[in-house]
Order: sequence, then C-alpha cells, then structure tokens
Amino acid sequence: MKLITGTQLRFGLVGVANTLLDALSYALLVTLGVPLVVANFLSTSAGMTLSFTLNRSFTFRAKDGDVRRQAILFFAVTAFGLWVIQALVIMAVTKAFPGVHVLVPKAAGIAVGLVWNYVLYHQVVFRHSRRAPAETTPGVSRD
Repeated sequence: MKLITGTQLRFGLVGVANTLLDALSYALLVTLGVPLVVANFLSTSAGMTLSFTLNRSFTFRAKDGDVRRQAILFFAVTAFGLWVIQALVIMAVTKAFPGVHVLVPKAAGIAVGLVWNYVLYHQVVFRHSRRAPAETTPGVSRD
C-alpha cells in the first residue's frame, strides 16, 4: 500500500501553484491600489481557474470529460468548501478553543477543505467512467 498516490502528490503540487498565484496576484493588485475586496475576488478567481485547469489535465487526467459539467461542479465544490465548510470549521474551532491564535482555526478550515476538495474532485468532478473489465489494461493503475 502506498503512503501517498501519484494523484495525491499532483493534487498537492497544484494546490501550491494556485495558492502562490492567488497570494502573489493579490499582493500585486493591492500594491497597485486595487481595493482589497476586488483584489481578493480577482486573485481567488485566478487561483481557482488555474486550479481547475491543472486539476483537470494534470492531477486527475480527465481531459475526456464534459468540460462545462466539470467546470460547474468544480466551482460549486470549491466555493462551498471555501465559503461554507471552511467558515463552519473556523467557527467550531474558535468556539471549542476560545483565545486560540487566529491562524489555528484557519489552518483547521484549510485542512478540512483540502480533504473535501480532493474527495469531491476525485469522486464527482473529474471521475473517470467505469470501463468494462475487458477494456482495462492489466498491471496499469489509474491511481
């Protein structure tokens, strides 16, 4: 049994790339005088767009699926994870541990959101159609 699969490793690399794009573009936009809310919307949108593109083609290798369906599901899953799941975890951790440093609940929310995203991207958004046994290649893993 592998400790980490190739798909999980690629998911992590894509996460680093889209987080860097988000953070760096946010910092640049704010430095250029763009209002914070607008800068955040633009930078997170850029990060989500890169994330969709790389997760579809590189992480889950789902180039053969319906791109419109995948995009709608991807953005729904991602937005729900960011705006609902993460917020609920932040509130729960803050309530359970009053006075905890502000980054602890945020880190917990991010961790839960990562699991949420990976499972739903893998099982729903970029799922591969099930092949008949005769169509599978022996010894080849799709991890």
